[in-house]
Amino acid sequence: MAIKGIREYDAKRMLADFLKAGSVGKCSYDGKVALITPETDFGSLEKVNPWLAEEKLVAKPDQLFGKRGKHGLLLIDADWKGVQKWVKERMNKGTKVGEIEGMLTHFLVEPFTPHAEDEEWYVAIRDERENDVIYFSTKGGIFVEENWDKVKHIKVPILGGIDKVDLDSELADVGSKKSEVVAFVKALYNFYAENGFSYLEINPFTFDKSGGIVPLDMVAKVDDTAAFDCRNTWSGLEFPKAFGSTSSKEEEYVKYLDEQSGASLKLTILNPTGRVWTMVAGGGASVIYSDTVCDIGFSKELANYGEYSGDPSRELTYEYAKTLLDLMTREKDPNGKFLLIGGGIANFTDVAKTFTGIIQALTEYKKKLIDHNIKIYVRRGGPNYKEGLTKMRALGDTLGLPIEVYGPETHMTKIVSLALK
Repeated sequence: MAIKGIREYDAKRMLADFLKAGSVGKCSYDGKVALITPETDFGSLEKVNPWLAEEKLVAKPDQLFGKRGKHGLLLIDADWKGVQKWVKERMNKGTKVGEIEGMLTHFLVEPFTPHAEDEEWYVAIRDERENDVIYFSTKGGIFVEENWDKVKHIKVPILGGIDKVDLDSELADVGSKKSEVVAFVKALYNFYAENGFSYLEINPFTFDKSGGIVPLDMVAKVDDTAAFDCRNTWSGLEFPKAFGSTSSKEEEYVKYLDEQSGASLKLTILNPTGRVWTMVAGGGASVIYSDTVCDIGFSKELANYGEYSGDPSRELTYEYAKTLLDLMTREKDPNGKFLLIGGGIANFTDVAKTFTGIIQALTEYKKKLIDHNIKIYVRRGGPNYKEGLTKMRALGDTLGLPIEVYGPETHMTKIVSLALK
């Protein structure tokens, strides 16, 4: 399971579409949001969203960081020309948010909604092992943390759903807009549950003059294991990197490979000059291997984090392995390097097939692997693992490479200590 943040623009767009579907009671949200990127043509954006030239607006960066007002990155009650000028002054400019420096590249624009401070409510939903929890407060906005003792915690049984919760009683002290708030909280929970979210926060939300919902600030994270079930509502959904993060061309290439397949291929470069490189099958196993490397005391030498899983084809595995080996053999280390090809016991990934792709890449990089004094440790189990391990042992003999090979009789992460100790 990987939890991924999404843009506020996408969260609000999805919420508007969900409420417009008409199956959630009397809640409404017009979903007037626009996203400005470095490639945006302002004239074309206005044609698609004519309200930009007709209403007072709010503009802010949309790059997975909060407290934008505190950092001087919030424009309020401006016209469309003012928004364009403000955005152009900041687009592709470096800025510092807390201790993190990054480039501003994406901006959200939406209508400005005048309201009183006592008309700001807070609501958030997150998952726990046996329940989802709704957090609600009538004291939303910038002071919600100072008033956390006033925040209600409403547990929703995962198997029971929101209909098993008496929201009328839980939200009895909301005031004159109680019915609207209760309806919205219920609708929001259904939106959360049906669209693969693991965390959803609106701080604050209010109502416009017509009684429609206005989520002023929204934070959303989804669980990527729900990608198949939510493939329709997630269509076109982008998973941006955290503010300040950049992707290398190799990381982008693996991301491209991942998108071309039903398998999972992931790569994050942690330290390009590190001595310990991992090629691990399985998302859970990749975490365990990385933790084990760090536990042994080699955290500063861990070069990458990634995985190949979901029964990738021989060709995809070859491309993934070749990318990793290319990165690994760019700079020599006088103490040599280690390549850990590990994983648990596969359920359906054909070990022999994927190992064929890895072997092809290792064969091509034979000279560089020897020149860089790289030692290879392998541990794997699963369908056709004996054939795969036999091929890997034979490769070591054929190429003259130091390869130690282990099967499921060896503890999953044992090769880490064998290599590093």
